Amino acid sequence: MSGAEDIKPYDLHEEKGAQVEQMFDSIAPAYDFMNNAMTFGLHRYWRNRALAMLAGELRGKRRLRMLDVACGTGDVTFHLRRLFGDQTQIEGIDLSSGMLAIARKRLASMPEADRRAITFVEGDCLALPYESSSYDAVTVAYGVRNFADLRAGYAEMRRVLKPGGILCVIELCEPRGAFMRAGYRFYSRRIIPLVGRAVSGDKSAYTYLPQSIAACPQRESMTALMEEAGLCQAGYVTLFPGAIAIYMARK
Repeated sequence: MSGAEDIKPYDLHEEKGAQVEQMFDSIAPAYDFMNNAMTFGLHRYWRNRALAMLAGELRGKRRLRMLDVACGTGDVTFHLRRLFGDQTQIEGIDLSSGMLAIARKRLASMPEADRRAITFVEGDCLALPYESSSYDAVTVAYGVRNFADLRAGYAEMRRVLKPGGILCVIELCEPRGAFMRAGYRFYSRRIIPLVGRAVSGDKSAYTYLPQSIAACPQRESMTALMEEAGLCQAGYVTLFPGAIAIYMARK
């Protein structure tokens, strides 16, 4: 266990997975707006940097099959499609029907070629409904800290990767510098919960957010957990303002 499993949105005595599903169903209508507002639009830069790194690792490969775990409203899924083009098949999986409803609505407005290339599935990220060694790449953006069992989640993602396949994880972390860390903690623990409650109407979801970030393994602890789950060559980079980390590992 990593410690993040003990942080739950609503009831410490109830199973985490069901609570996370309930939470994301609750905040789904406000999710994209809050992501943009909370990060001042930087989440797009972080996403683009992470997926550009992934593209560099996969350079020269064609007819890729990709899986976007905890895909939410499909932001990373759709960007993978734009980045990798027509020869890529992409599945997005999430446990929240509310988030997936928004992703599917967005997909329905896209060209037919995109609709054929992208599939969204409701399912448990700890029990992926896919055969072993199926995917060239797996992505997770801001999702692993919500797993009920993080090590098991990494082991499951490793299972579905092809030999040599790449796992790319984007996750929030606390800045290391004392000044930036103090500012981050004030913003994440005071400002975000107030705005989140006002916009989403969920009193607990945006209080859970900074708690889940603080409890989740970060930097070297995260890469160590990846390797404990059987992944290799795990590494990370942090991006401005030191509150975001991009983790890459191979099967």
